[in-house]
Parts: sequence; C-alpha cells; structure tokens
Amino acid sequence: MCRFVLYQGPPLTLASLLTEPSHSLIRQSIASTESEEPLNGDGFGVAWYAHDHTNEPAVFRSVTPAWNNMNLLSLARVTRSHTVLAHVRAATSGQPVVELNCHPFAHGHYSFMHNGDVGGFKSIRRVLQSRLSDPTFDAIKGSTDSEHLFGLFLEHARRAGTSLDSDEMARALTDAVRELSIMQRDAGVTEHNYLNVAISDGRGAVVMRYTDDLPEHASSLHLHTGRRYVCDGGVCRMIEPEKGQGAVLVSSEALSNDPGWQMVPPNTMVLIGEDRRVEMRDVRW
Repeated sequence: MCRFVLYQGPPLTLASLLTEPSHSLIRQSIASTESEEPLNGDGFGVAWYAHDHTNEPAVFRSVTPAWNNMNLLSLARVTRSHTVLAHVRAATSGQPVVELNCHPFAHGHYSFMHNGDVGGFKSIRRVLQSRLSDPTFDAIKGSTDSEHLFGLFLEHARRAGTSLDSDEMARALTDAVRELSIMQRDAGVTEHNYLNVAISDGRGAVVMRYTDDLPEHASSLHLHTGRRYVCDGGVCRMIEPEKGQGAVLVSSEALSNDPGWQMVPPNTMVLIGEDRRVEMRDVRW
C-alpha cells in the first residue's frame, strides 16, 4: 500500500518531509506502520511548485526505492517550496514498475497522487477511457488505475473552468468518483474502492479518504494544521506560528510525535484554501 504526504505552508526543504522527520516519508517507504505491507519500494515521486517561475509543478520520479536514490537525497536537501506532494509506491499486483506509473502525476497546473485501489479497474478501463475527451485521454501516459482516475478528475475540472478554487476542485473530484462508481455498478464490479487521493494546483488542495468497503478498512490518513512545521539539525517539530505562517500537512502516517495530528475520518474530504484554511466535508452523492 503506497504512502504519501502533502504540505502547504511557508516554504521548506523537501528533506523536511522526505528524510528529516522521525517518521519521514522515506522511513515509511522502508517501515510503514499503518499498512499491511511495510515496504514501499516500487518507485517514488515528488511534485513541488515554484510560482515565481511557472504555475506548473516540477516533478521528479524514479522506479528506484526512495531510500536508495542519491539524486533525491541531494535534491531534497536544497529544494524549497510552499506546496509539496510526495509519494512512495507499492505497485498493485500486475502493474508494471516503470517511471510513467510513479506518482505524483501532473498535467497543466494540477498534480495528483493516490494510495489504494480502484475496484475492478480492468473491467471498466475501456469505458472510462471512452468518457474522456481527446486532450484528457492524451494526458494519460501510464497504465495505472490511479492515473486514469486523475484523467476522470481532469475531465470534470475541464468542464468546470480553467482556474478552480478548492471547493470547485472538491466538486470535480466528487463528480469523478461518482461517475467511477456508476461505471463499476454497470459492469458488475464487486471489488471495493480504496481512494486516498490528493490533488493540488499549487495554491489550494483537496484530499479525500474514501472507501465503499467497511469504514475501518479505509487506508490511514492523518492531518495536522494550524501550526508551523520546522526542521533544525535533523529534528522536526511543530511550533506556534507567526500570523499567516501556519502550515497544513496531510500524510498517510504522522511524520512526528508532536501533538495535534488527527486521523481524517473515513469518507471525508479535506479542503485546503489558498489561505490554508481547512474544511472537512463528508463524501456523499
């Protein structure tokens, strides 16, 4: 089961999420504590935004294990951003371990990552592709259920407009998952969905924790908000922020032992505004 982290706040180094915390994302790639499979070594990826240069995210992905990629460790030490999405992958059985299938996926100003499974994906892949416009279909480069779900989101986002706030992104994601569920029902799919999804345009973000299985079977997802996250000398902690300097972190597993981490309830969306205000909303249709 994959692991991921999304950060929005004052600029920090990628290492502050990937390597320095006591339970960093790289640590989770070796020894995950809240999934059935502790090892997530089928590649990694990180997307970050530098709006001084472009609205489109920079993305670095590789099929090597995150803990063994020296380029990642060097890049993470000096690269800073106010919005970061990072992911370590445990490939779904039967899916090839190739760079195109590593998360996060990016298209235009959107970045996307997923932890879990789209139930019965093989049974609905053709019909899902038929629902996409040519530009959206062409944006899908790999073979994963995750990237096809991203494509479905992109299609609904395209219909909604060119620049969406977090509420509009949440609506597009909800519409995509609703359409996915209808396809599965029509195809007689009985496998369950496990959809921990994070989407950002570099300014706002939406994160979903959803399953149509029993709620207790949902993949883990944690939230920390309202404080500033800092790492000094390899020690990471939450501190009282100056005005406007609070951060939001959403992570498969808590990065540290600081108080304030909370579990996102199953079948809930976390909406993060450009001002980093957080709203939690039930997933329903």
